Amino acid sequence: MAKKGKKFEAVRSKVDRSQKYGFTDGVSLTLETAYAKFDESLDVAVRLGVNPRHADQMVRGAVVLPHGVGKKVRVLVFAKGEKEKEAMDAGADYVGAEDLIEKIKGGWLDFDKAVATPDLMGQVGKIGKILGPRGLMPNVKAGSVTFDVAKAVQELKAGKIEFRVDKAGVVHAPMGKVSFGPEKLLHNLASFFDSLIRLKPTSSKGTYVQGIALSTTMGPGVRIDPLDVKNLLRIASA
Repeated sequence: MAKKGKKFEAVRSKVDRSQKYGFTDGVSLTLETAYAKFDESLDVAVRLGVNPRHADQMVRGAVVLPHGVGKKVRVLVFAKGEKEKEAMDAGADYVGAEDLIEKIKGGWLDFDKAVATPDLMGQVGKIGKILGPRGLMPNVKAGSVTFDVAKAVQELKAGKIEFRVDKAGVVHAPMGKVSFGPEKLLHNLASFFDSLIRLKPTSSKGTYVQGIALSTTMGPGVRIDPLDVKNLLRIASA
């Protein structure tokens, strides 16, 4: 196991690893553990009481974070005709169809998110093996396969993130930058958990949110009390 540096050990000593913090205290403490020279991200990991091997318990969704994630998002749209112009007017960085597909086949991947109109998904599917592993494949459940390309582009530019449970039953998602401060990060977390709770599968029995941890890009994990989600959701509904 790699040895941690002195700076990491110093900030880890601030965290009581046996304690589960409330979101307000937990976010503040997590921000205190940021020590890198760059503006670190604050990430959340949520362990769910689901079995991802069952199709009806695969949790996947998207949410527009009210304060975004603190980075410029390059959006590509597969569209033709009027929808191509609509996407450009909405602020898409790249718009096209066969030309973009061929470009991607050649190894070009200088974009962060992709949107496609339903009529082009047959062609986009041909590069699924390229886009899929990189999390770039347009998806109906995430709202990125749609004829309303203007809305899709605007939401992605505004800070829409996609998330899905992994094989271990954990959902990972970015919540913004350390520089946002506690208030904005709590609002982003509230919107994320509001969406996550709504996606609870009907076939999932027992406790849905079983564990929560916050961390900065370089910092240690801070455990959060799942029972405090109810208090957090009051922020989302306020």
